[in-house]
Amino acid sequence: MSIIDLPKFDPPAIEALLEIVSDGVWFWHANTGYVYRSPGWYKMLGYDVHSLDGTVFTWETVIHPDDYQMVMEHFERYMKSLSEAYHLEYRCKTKSGDYILIEDKAFVVERNEDGSVARMIGAHRDIDAQERLNQHDKLLHQELQKTIDERTKELNKLNQELTAKIKQTELLARTDFLTTLSNRYNFEKSLSNEVSRAQRFNEPLSLMIFDLDKFKLINDLHGHAAGDEILISIGKLLRNEIREIDLVSRWGGDEFAILLPNTSLNDAFVVADKLRKRINSELNTVLDSASASFGVVELTKGESPSQLSVRADKALYKSKNAGGNQISSSLSA
Repeated sequence: MSIIDLPKFDPPAIEALLEIVSDGVWFWHANTGYVYRSPGWYKMLGYDVHSLDGTVFTWETVIHPDDYQMVMEHFERYMKSLSEAYHLEYRCKTKSGDYILIEDKAFVVERNEDGSVARMIGAHRDIDAQERLNQHDKLLHQELQKTIDERTKELNKLNQELTAKIKQTELLARTDFLTTLSNRYNFEKSLSNEVSRAQRFNEPLSLMIFDLDKFKLINDLHGHAAGDEILISIGKLLRNEIREIDLVSRWGGDEFAILLPNTSLNDAFVVADKLRKRINSELNTVLDSASASFGVVELTKGESPSQLSVRADKALYKSKNAGGNQISSSLSA
């Protein structure tokens, strides 16, 4: 402790000062065992001023049982100079039987020749209200954080649902609702990209378009529901038969288109013939004379996506006009 010059106080002045101070100031004369406690100390705990014995035992009896050992250990360490300061918080019992949290801070002001404590001065300060306020603020913060976490969880869930709906909407925008194959709009976008890619890298690209011969007769004899089932089954068949890099689309009605990257016209004819036989087998379960007709073309140098589509369509009608159940090609649009 630093020593500073203080004015000399006579007993009446000291008594007046202790009356003014709201904290519970205490003086311990260890050699006599006498403990003086200021009026503020008694008022803090709800007792009449100087109504309790001026001994250390009075202090010990108001310490909360669960805090007692901790307080005594800290007190003894300080008296034996094993700790630099005496400063801690613990609970004290009031006259009403309730406990309040106090801050206890003290200094040894005089020691005996053997090093033991002769005099010690300290103060008890009521921090219960502040602690309750801190706990209240902590609880409010926890509740606020809980609310924020709940709202964040709800927003994340809504965001995930919205993202899923957006993905679903995007999927529906490029998918045929009946067969779940690519729709014509998405197919034409892919066709444009693949034509540019094939022209850029000088790679073969083939396109085939086919439709189902006598499909109208199937609808007339068995109903549109049966016709829809046929289209759905054709979609499943195509997904199982084509490569991962190929793109198959329901072109419209009973017409389908397949884009075959890095595939020559001859190889495309092989694929078309395989599909024709598989599709005919599927159709014959409903109508013996039903079949499929194909138009197959390979991209030529400088040809546009629309020109390629027109040639494939022309080749298809060439097969249809020849009686159906055939594979044809067209060299010009």
